[in-house]
Amino acid sequence: MRCRTCGAPAIINMRHHKLSLCAAHFPDWVVKHTAKAIRKYRMFKPEDRILVAVSGGKDSLALWDVLLALGYHADGLYIDLGIDVGGGYSTRSRETTITFQESQPRTKLHIISIPNVYGESLAALAKRKRRTDRPCSLCGVIKRHEMNRIAMAEGYNVLATGHNLDDEAAILFANVLHWQIGYLRRQGPVLPADGEGLARKVKPFCRFYERETAAYVLVKGIDYIYEECPFAVGATSIRHKETLTRMEHASPGTKLQFYVNFLRAKKEGLLSSHDRARPDLRMCPQCGQPTTAETLCRFCRLWN
Repeated sequence: MRCRTCGAPAIINMRHHKLSLCAAHFPDWVVKHTAKAIRKYRMFKPEDRILVAVSGGKDSLALWDVLLALGYHADGLYIDLGIDVGGGYSTRSRETTITFQESQPRTKLHIISIPNVYGESLAALAKRKRRTDRPCSLCGVIKRHEMNRIAMAEGYNVLATGHNLDDEAAILFANVLHWQIGYLRRQGPVLPADGEGLARKVKPFCRFYERETAAYVLVKGIDYIYEECPFAVGATSIRHKETLTRMEHASPGTKLQFYVNFLRAKKEGLLSSHDRARPDLRMCPQCGQPTTAETLCRFCRLWN
């Protein structure tokens, strides 16, 4: 297997693109196609201040590295949920993220400790709320709230996450299985800041397979935390990923076509008959963040 560009031994074969690349040319390909996705979906402009949600995993650290390589003002945000299952998962994730940031001295890393700020770890909160069987739902509420809060407080107008194609295809698969029209309407590479106090949310890696982001960090020598969050074991999203991966092996490009064709159909009016005005946003009286709730936002209700 040879590199399509120079003929050297290839380190990755992307069957869906019919493209093999070597260690020298693959990172450049990732950077080039990230820039292409940013332009195609009009994610942000060179003058925007970008906050990258980082977890210590391969996708978020790869995204941070690529945005810096493209010359964007991109800082990081690590949310420490206090997950000590599996020998201190949060501690290792935080330390890995700090190590990366220290190799990029022109960047800043914001670290928020949920146990320190709000008094409970994710595990303790899940136990009190009797959600020990599905703490991921609580994790999502916490992260969405804190990402937007810090972005607004620190003057970032764009919030970038490292969701890859495998993530997006699995989310789409779940939403289609249950015909979650509201979620389907909002799913895409960009979620506009369509209300006061909201940051624009973008997914520059939405068209990269997980194995491609993994190859990028390995070639670049970026250390990352390998294991999945211990609370994610048995999650429905993982089963959906496994199903789609089997389909991908049988027919390369299945995930990419599934996602891209959805975006195309959506743009052509697939969900237009279901368009509804978004509920009015009001400011939560406790935290000051936008919410559709009549009283406290969902995040604040977790702690009461």
